Parts: sequence; C-alpha cells; structure tokens
Amino acid sequence: MKFGKVEDPGSIDFTLPPDHPQTKEVLQNFAPQSFNNVSIGCAKWNRKDLKNFYPRGTKEELTYYSTQFNSIELNATFYRMWPVEQFQNWRDKTGDDFKFFPKVPRLISHIKRLANADELVTDYTANLLGLEQKLGMVFLQMPENFQPKWMERLTEFFKKWPREIPLAFEVRHQDWHQDEAVSDELNSILKEYNIANVITDSAGRRDLLHMRLTSDTAFIRYNGANHDSDYTRLDDWVDRLEDWYDQGLKNVYFFVHQNLEEASPLLSAHFIKKMNERFNLSIKIPQTLNK
Repeated sequence: MKFGKVEDPGSIDFTLPPDHPQTKEVLQNFAPQSFNNVSIGCAKWNRKDLKNFYPRGTKEELTYYSTQFNSIELNATFYRMWPVEQFQNWRDKTGDDFKFFPKVPRLISHIKRLANADELVTDYTANLLGLEQKLGMVFLQMPENFQPKWMERLTEFFKKWPREIPLAFEVRHQDWHQDEAVSDELNSILKEYNIANVITDSAGRRDLLHMRLTSDTAFIRYNGANHDSDYTRLDDWVDRLEDWYDQGLKNVYFFVHQNLEEASPLLSAHFIKKMNERFNLSIKIPQTLNK
C-alpha cells in the first residue's frame, strides 16, 4: 500500500486525534462491554507479498492463511468482476469462522464513479453471495479526485445498495473531512443508510483520521510505514478501541497494510496479541511467524 507513504516516518506525529463528538453520540445507542465481531487480518495472501510467512511446501496459500488469521481484506475484487464460482472457490478454501471483506470493483468506484452502475452493482453483489456466511463487510473506496461536488451520487447509490450486505465507505479527497459542512452532510448520509465510515491511518494523510463513527462498527485500514513507530501506533489503537468499547462499540474490522507487505503479518500478530490481552479475546495469533 503506497498511499500516504513518506520518506521520513520518524518526522510524523502519529498521535491519534481526539474523537469527533458524533462518535459518542452514535455509540451511546448501543449497550457497552460486549463485542459482536473482531476481525483482524492483512490485505493480501499471496506468497510474493507475504514473504517468509508460509512454511516451506505450502501449496494452497489462502487455505494456510485462513488457519492463521480470521479474516482478509479482499482487494482482488477491486481489479475485476469475479463470477460467483470464484467466490465459492474462495469460500471453500477457508475455515468455518473465516470472513472476507471484499472491495467494490474499480469499474464501479473509479470508472463509473457510482453513476449508471446499477447493473454492475446487481451482478457484483449477487456473485458476492457465493461467500455465504463468510461474507463480512464490503468496502467502497473512492478515488482521491472524487470530490464533494458529487455528493448527490452517494444517496442514490446507497439507496439501491442491498441492505442485507453491510457496507463501509472511504473517501480520500481532503475536502470530505476538512470542510465541516461537507463532512456533516457526508456523515448524515452514512448514518441514514447505516454505512460504516472507514478510518485510514496513513503516515502521509493524517487528515483521514476523522475519528467519526457512523454506526456500531469501526472499520480501520492501518498503513504501517516499515518503521519502529508501527508497533506503538498499534498500541495506541488498542487504547482507542477500548474507549469506544466502553461506550458501546460492537464490531472491529482492522486490516494491516505496509509499504512493504512482508511485514504485515508481524504487525497483525502484535495487534492480535494486544487485543486478546486487553479484551480477553481468543483470536489466534499467527504461529509460523516465530519459526
């Protein structure tokens, strides 16, 4: 994940900003002290990216990955429209409790830019159902040049999105979160349609840490910088998630990226260990990383 990469990570203030007041307002609608789902994983499973993660002789990378992690951010769906048979194939290669978090295809988000995409959305979501119970939350990432002047497209798109398929939304143009009026309108739409507001933690784009939840779900895309600070940043996230947990947070979907992805399993393992300790969870910690 090259997005937000900086030359000198040591010069960045990685302190998480304070919560937006909306977060407390949203979470107070839910009973505290109980998680429904905590999914932590990487963005990719192939051997080339996750160098030294797979034991020698591993033949089926996804199957092995699913024995070590409980979820994957499925970026493969961004690059093409897969048939239902492929989703069924991925489903069958993973364990019973494994979850996929597929990305909406770029044909819908970046080329159509949400306009005149009804048939594509119908095809995509119908095929997604091949994952059955292993479908987690889909996420829709807009291109960096998608600006608030196209706000009206969001309402029309979310109206038609199948309600039975949970959705998270990520925008990258700076005006979405830095212009208060724009941000308020965006968040009003997301709350109305129960869309999770993706939080992106990246060295070069601290403006995307809006800390403004729209539902009982925190969907966090964490981009490490291949720097020692990567681990302390994760510890800070555990603290913040505890604050939200005490207020009523129900779901945590946390996916680790790196500029050099081979370190992603190490960071994920650290984060899982800390989450297990803090919340008395029993999420498996990837074992082969210590071999």
